[in-house]
Amino acid sequence: MIVQERIAKLRKLMQDNQMDAYIVPSADSHLSEYVAEHFKCRQWISGFTGSAGTVVVTLKDAGLWTDGRYYIQAEKQLQNSGIRLFRGADPRVPSYSEWLKDLLPAGASVGFDGHVFSAKQVQDLEKEYQGQISLKFNRDLIGELWQDRPTLPTTDAFIYDLKYAGRSRGEKLDNLREQMKDKGANVHVLTALDDIAWLLNIRGDDVPNNPVTIAHVLVTQDACYLCIDETKVSSTMKAELEGEGIRITKYTAIVELLEGLQAEDSVLFDPESLNAVLYHAIPSATKKVEGTNPTTLLKAIKNKTELKNLRTSSIQDGVAMVKFIKWLKTNLGKENMTEFTAGDYLDNLRRENKECVGLSFDTIAGHKDHGAMMHYKATPDSAYTLNQEGFLLVDSGGQYLGGTTDITRTLVLGPLTEEEKRDYTLVLKGHIALAAVKFLHGATGSNLDVLARQPIWKYGLDYKCGTGHGVGMFLNVHEGPQRLSQTPNTVKLEEGMILTNEPGIYKEGKFGIRTENMMVVVKDEETESGQFMRFEALTYCPIDIAGVDQELLTAEEKMWLADYNKMVYAKLEPYLNDEEKAWLAQEIGTKQH
Repeated sequence: MIVQERIAKLRKLMQDNQMDAYIVPSADSHLSEYVAEHFKCRQWISGFTGSAGTVVVTLKDAGLWTDGRYYIQAEKQLQNSGIRLFRGADPRVPSYSEWLKDLLPAGASVGFDGHVFSAKQVQDLEKEYQGQISLKFNRDLIGELWQDRPTLPTTDAFIYDLKYAGRSRGEKLDNLREQMKDKGANVHVLTALDDIAWLLNIRGDDVPNNPVTIAHVLVTQDACYLCIDETKVSSTMKAELEGEGIRITKYTAIVELLEGLQAEDSVLFDPESLNAVLYHAIPSATKKVEGTNPTTLLKAIKNKTELKNLRTSSIQDGVAMVKFIKWLKTNLGKENMTEFTAGDYLDNLRRENKECVGLSFDTIAGHKDHGAMMHYKATPDSAYTLNQEGFLLVDSGGQYLGGTTDITRTLVLGPLTEEEKRDYTLVLKGHIALAAVKFLHGATGSNLDVLARQPIWKYGLDYKCGTGHGVGMFLNVHEGPQRLSQTPNTVKLEEGMILTNEPGIYKEGKFGIRTENMMVVVKDEETESGQFMRFEALTYCPIDIAGVDQELLTAEEKMWLADYNKMVYAKLEPYLNDEEKAWLAQEIGTKQH
C-alpha cells in the first residue's frame, strides 16, 4: 500500500506540472551504478531494491525495467505495487522510451530529474521523440515527495597512498593533459566518482562498499579544481593536494566553472557520465568534445605495483574463503546455520585482516532456490536454514587497501540430483573454456563471451547477464570499459586489464550455480600472426570438486581443474595452520605436501 500511495502522490504532482509521464532511474548526479542512500529514488518509489532498474509512471500505468540479474527479485518485490515488470533483457520487450512513444499522444510531456540523467540519455530521447513528445528535466518530483530523504553523505575523504596506487597524481594529470591536447580540448570536466578517485589518488566512504567521495573535477592545462564538500577534507589532506596544485572548492562550484567557460574554450566530457544539468551549464558558444573519459581506460590498465598489491590481497581473500568453507563444511549439521549467519561469518573473517577496509558488495549467500536470484541478499527473516542437501551459492568480495576482490563459489552441502550435478559441471566447463583461452591481441570481450556460454548453450540453457566485468583497484567492484558480454563492445583487451569470469545457470524455484574468478590479461607468445594474449587467474580459492560429473569433462578440463586447485594450495599453504592445510588438501583431492 505504501508504494501505491507514493505513486498516487507522484501522479498528482505530475498533473500539477503538466507531465504525462515521469521517469525515475537508479543513478545519482554522477551516473554511478551504486549510489548513496540520498539518491535511491527509484527504490523509494517502487520498493524494488536491486542496483539496476528504471521506473516509469504515467497517469494511468507504471512499469519497472530491469535486467536478467533481478527478474525473480523484482517480480516478488513488485507484487501488489501497481507497477508492472518489464524484463529488459528479453527479446521483443520494448524499452521504456519505446513504450512511452507508443503509449503517449503527440504533444505529451515526459519529466525527470536532469541531475540523474546523462547528457547522452537526454540526447537519445530527443532524437527518438523528434519533438512529438517534450522533455522536462528541471524538477525532482521524488525529492519533493520524499519527506525523510537522507542528506548527502559527509564522510571524510582520504589520501590513497602511493605505495598502493603505483603512480602519483602528478603523473596521472600530466598523462590526462596530453590526451586532452590530442583530442583538441583545453578543459576537461570529470564527474565519474571512481575516475576522480583514481586520478587524484583519493578515496572516501560516501557510497556503501565503494570507496569513493562525491565530488566533481575540472582540469585545464594549468589548473585542477576539486569541487567537494570541504568539510570532508582534513587540513593535512588539503595541504597535500594544494601543494600539488589542486584547487579545492565547494561541491556546487562546478556549475559556476562550467558557466564561466569562454567561446575560445574546448571542453572534453563523457556524455554518458556528465548529467544533463551540467551539460546545459556549458555555454552554447563553447566547443564541446564528446568521448569516453581518458581516465576510464587509463584506470582499467593496472600498473605493476597495483597488480603486485592485488595478488597479495587475493591471497588474503583466499585465506578468508578457505577458513569459511572449512567452517561451513565441518560444522554443517552440528550447529544451526542460516544463509544470513553464514554470510556474516564470512564477512567477519575478511574484516579480521588489517588491510581489509570493508566489503566490495553485500555478500550473496543463496541456498537452494534462493541461489537462482543472482543478487539475493539474505536477512534474518528471509534466510533459509542450511541443511545437508543441494547448493549454497556464495558471491562475495572485499575492499582491501591493495585491491578489490570478487569471487563466487557454489558449495555442495549434500547429495545432488543428476540435474544439479550436470548443470554444475556445465558452468565449470564454461568457466574453464574462458579461463584457458589463448587469443590474438585485438579481441574484445564480446568476441570471447561465447566461449563461456557454448557448453551451456549445448543443453539449451543460458544466463541472462554478462559473463564478466572489470574490477577497480580499491575502487568499484564493477569497472569499465572492458567487459565480457554479448553486448557489442569495441574495447580491446589489453595487458593489465582485470576481468571476472562468471558463467552461471539459474533455475527459478530450484537452484542457482555460478563459478567466478578474477583474471588479468597477460601476454602469451608473439608469432608472425601477431601478439597472443591469455588470462592469469587472480582468485585463489578451491573449486568444489564434489559437484563435478567427471564423465562430462574432457581430459584437458580435468587437468585444468586439478592444476588450478593445486595452485590454490601452493598460494595459501604458508598462511594456513596444520589443520587447515590438511582439510584443504583433502578438499581438493590431493596429497598434502
